[in-house]
Amino acid sequence: MNRVLIKNAKIVNEGIIFEGDVLIENDLIVEISESISAKSSECKIIDAEGNYLIPGAIDDQVHFREPGLTHKGDIESESKAAVAGGITSFIEQPNTIPNAVTQEVLEQKYVIAAEKSYANYSFMMGATNDNLDEVLKTNPRNVAGIKIFLGSSTGNMLVDNEVVLERIFSSTPMLIAVHCEDENTIKHNLKKYKEEFGEDIPVTVHHLIRSEEACYISSSKAIALAKKTGARLHVFHLSTAKEMDLFTNKIPLEDKKITAEVCIHHLWFSNEDYATKGNLIKWNPAVKTANDRKVLWEALLDGRIDVIATDHAPHTLEEKKQPYLKAPSGGPLVQHAVVAMFEAYHQGKISIEKIVEKMCHNPAKIFKIEKRGFIKVGYYADLVIVNSGLPWSVKKENILAKCGWSPFEEFTFKSRITHTFVNGQLVYSAFKVKDIRAGKRLLFDR
Repeated sequence: MNRVLIKNAKIVNEGIIFEGDVLIENDLIVEISESISAKSSECKIIDAEGNYLIPGAIDDQVHFREPGLTHKGDIESESKAAVAGGITSFIEQPNTIPNAVTQEVLEQKYVIAAEKSYANYSFMMGATNDNLDEVLKTNPRNVAGIKIFLGSSTGNMLVDNEVVLERIFSSTPMLIAVHCEDENTIKHNLKKYKEEFGEDIPVTVHHLIRSEEACYISSSKAIALAKKTGARLHVFHLSTAKEMDLFTNKIPLEDKKITAEVCIHHLWFSNEDYATKGNLIKWNPAVKTANDRKVLWEALLDGRIDVIATDHAPHTLEEKKQPYLKAPSGGPLVQHAVVAMFEAYHQGKISIEKIVEKMCHNPAKIFKIEKRGFIKVGYYADLVIVNSGLPWSVKKENILAKCGWSPFEEFTFKSRITHTFVNGQLVYSAFKVKDIRAGKRLLFDR
């Protein structure tokens, strides 16, 4: 039997912080108490030394690039980066190669993850203009949801047929997650800037090409369609102040049929950073203005935004160093997401309890993930110890993402992950990932 006793922790769960111990047996939490004595010599004791013990973060939006794009990243490399960053479960998106738009390809990804993943995993089923029959075969018990790109992406995944969209929204009871950017608006803006700059468009206008209006038009349409059809909608990576008017904090999360996510980069950077970071912070949707960032923070704290995620999407440095029009959008974030939010805690922007709510509890609630996202007896022991007073700098040599770079390079965080447990297994300690592929397929209570 695997028995681990975590002692002297500041346990963060469901809006409170309390000092205590947690006992793990095999893959489950079996006891939480102010003080637990080790009853067996076979029990491994870990002294948390008064540091924070949080549930493992659940990242509801990543691109781990396998299959087909493994020169950028793969399930093994990126899940290692995730557990080093305190993310113990991830939901991966379908725009790999081939696109996960058939049940066969979708299941192949689960087979790969079962062999390779250090973290718990689920994969989204992708929708296209012509695969509704495949979408409707998706099993709600062991697949996170349906992903629809309403802005262009890798492969044949732009769904721009409004009849098809309404059929998908009307037909599936599963959660539908959407990437919202209006393609016609983006094309119009791109044409304008090509006329001004030719092929040498500067990245500093990325947020004007993939503009506030492009985001709002698409988000508002998706939300109107969800209200019309009664679909369960989750809007990924919101980036603008204007979109915040589309969401409510007037009802409990459990009663919401339309939920919202924000990503680390939209909370951290603004368009002013393009001058120094360039294509390294080129994302879709684009990082917008400082005012957009300010309002996103307000919406996160008042409950209009429900989840913090990463949209972790690695590309090689060589790809990123290309001119703006050729450089791909996306970047690696899983290793630094939790400590980035702890940095915001140090800056007085957010409480640790709220970080746990948005990165652990709420993803579990929204996707109805079975027995994860909380520190509770009977739940899986996905646990993370965070030392909030252990500064460290992001350097090339300590970046675990396969692409080997980070938008946070040379930044010194005040907090550091010291231990990560996945299903009761200590997979990360002493600042190293152990060779323990402890991840399991996520299951859903629906």
